[in-house]
Amino acid sequence: MNYKIKKEEILLELPSNSLIAVLVGHHSINLAKLEKLIDVNINLFGNQFNISGNAENINKAKLIISNVYNKLSLKKSDVTEFDFSNFETELRMINGISTNLKINQKIDKQEDLKFETWKKIIIPKSVGQKKYFKALNKFELVFGLGPAGTGKSYLAVAKGIHMLKKGLIEKIILTRPAVEAGERLGFLPGDMKEKIDPYLRPIYDALYGMMPADRVEKKIQSGEIEIAPLAFMRGRTFTNSFIIVDEAQNTTSIQMKMVLTRIGEGSRMVINGDLSQVDLPLGQISGLYESKKILSKIKDIGIISLDANDVIRHPVVAKIIKAYDNYTNN
Repeated sequence: MNYKIKKEEILLELPSNSLIAVLVGHHSINLAKLEKLIDVNINLFGNQFNISGNAENINKAKLIISNVYNKLSLKKSDVTEFDFSNFETELRMINGISTNLKINQKIDKQEDLKFETWKKIIIPKSVGQKKYFKALNKFELVFGLGPAGTGKSYLAVAKGIHMLKKGLIEKIILTRPAVEAGERLGFLPGDMKEKIDPYLRPIYDALYGMMPADRVEKKIQSGEIEIAPLAFMRGRTFTNSFIIVDEAQNTTSIQMKMVLTRIGEGSRMVINGDLSQVDLPLGQISGLYESKKILSKIKDIGIISLDANDVIRHPVVAKIIKAYDNYTNN
């Protein structure tokens, strides 16, 4: 296997034309998908791949093609079929999700003010949102605290979709405590998705705003996007996942500790909530409030507070929030 490096270009030569044919797929469909996944241009001439684009990305493409080719060549039986997911898995390995999260952080720093989704590019629109962006890129565990309209959930979903699109995670998990239903979801009509849907409407709005509807439904069906009430998180460990806990001010102390200890290898978690909107029974301490106090001195955790100045809804919403804050403080 020989390759020569040029400026912004790599020439990769592989020996077996038959394996290359399987690797690239019918009409080179797998190369087209890989180009889109990593943002490079790949042209195949005989048994030579010409890869051009950003220096970091073309090196990733070279590694992915080489590594997958080598794995195929080690198989004892003739290889006649190839699934593109092998490329996606190799990308996750190269990005170090299973071995070294620091590589992910390095990639994030290069895009610290931009999340790329299937429909749009998401950028921060306030000083507070910029801090939240940076925290989402830097930390594996982030607390987003602030009133409605500050973009906590929207930006968390954007980060999750960005990572899923780039192949940096395997799934997005969306959850929240169903306090209004007393966690007794069995009394509500429909299946699990239908029971919890009303409580995750803002998350759904964000998903459909950043992904085509058919893609959202497909990923929900495949399990790449999972939606479940917080009560169903117990006993699980999430690996290579992006977990968003919404309305976390309504978690109990036990629930908060439970969900925080679900983080597994290669995963990130975002805990969002508004401590001025706690719906727990009178006298019961919010798990979000308690965790903020307990975990505030841990340097590996990002805790970002947003306020009325970060509200991106109608201008009157920010004025309403400020008026209520003044009334409460006085």
